[in-house]
Amino acid sequence: MEVKYQEEYVRNSRGLQLFTCKWVPVSSPRALVFLCHGYGMECSSFMRGVGIKLARAGYGVIGIDYEGHGRSKGPRCYIKKFEYIVNDCSDFFKSVCAQEEYKEKARFLYGESMGGAVALLVHKRDPSFWNGAVLLAPMCKISEKVKPHPVVVNILTKMEEIIPKWKIVPVKDVIDSAFKDPVKREEVRNNKLIYQNKPRLKTALEMLRTSMSLEDSLSEVTLPLLILHGEADIVTDPGVSRALYEQAGSQDKTFKLYAGMWHALTSGEPDDNIEIVFADIITWLDKRASCDHIGYTKTQDQNHIQSPALGHASRALTTAAEQEQLQAHRQGSSSGKYLCGWRGRRMHHHSSM
Repeated sequence: MEVKYQEEYVRNSRGLQLFTCKWVPVSSPRALVFLCHGYGMECSSFMRGVGIKLARAGYGVIGIDYEGHGRSKGPRCYIKKFEYIVNDCSDFFKSVCAQEEYKEKARFLYGESMGGAVALLVHKRDPSFWNGAVLLAPMCKISEKVKPHPVVVNILTKMEEIIPKWKIVPVKDVIDSAFKDPVKREEVRNNKLIYQNKPRLKTALEMLRTSMSLEDSLSEVTLPLLILHGEADIVTDPGVSRALYEQAGSQDKTFKLYAGMWHALTSGEPDDNIEIVFADIITWLDKRASCDHIGYTKTQDQNHIQSPALGHASRALTTAAEQEQLQAHRQGSSSGKYLCGWRGRRMHHHSSM
């Protein structure tokens, strides 16, 4: 199916220009999918594969670079208030939905990593507005193992008022740990629109506070959910996605854990694995794309764990070499812990997801 790509700048409520883009089929889209990218990422290049794949399946796919991210204006990757990101996404997404050609279309949110938190918070602004959300390794909870002590948070909070933009949060290179395919890994590393420096102090604290707030309100999530996570993900904790699945108040929710897959399910895996993930996403969307699709019910078998034994997972773990690769991959973070659903030392954030 032929796909049209368009770019546009919009101005947010604070007067900053934000970059937006969309991929749409030549014919009228069956529904709309709104992209919420991860921390440090951007839409036009990094999420092009998502846009094209879903548009070819008949969906209108709309993305926005957050303030300070990608091609949008603002200090690079500086999150003064997480609420600003949520406001900007909500305002822009609703402005698209209000266009005459899209008024009757179903509306879905799509969030990767930190973008999962953005999507959940956009949903909470107007729970009845959205028809569902696809979340890949969402940032929505802090592992009990590494919840920072309130005293530590208090000290850092005092520092953030003095040096909010300082890039002082220690990190390790997450790209090597997130992207399994070496060619795709280098493409990400060479993308100049992706932020690959240390997180700023206030940015890290905003993400911490957002995760803690979401963790306390997972039961308030009520929209249909498709939650996807790689079983071999050492960047984010698969247990965080399981907690969201178990605690969300949604009647219609599905959790898929892919054996052997890493963090970047749609952009860092071998092509065969990526096709599996997209097939699951599109199948899920297709069943819910009609605006009159109501009366969602929870089924008996919604916790799907993909594995070679089921004949539906990747080629992961099929050779001794791949098993050695996975073991080395896991050992690379054996001393790490979780924060905001991310693995790292106790107040560490990774730089690009």
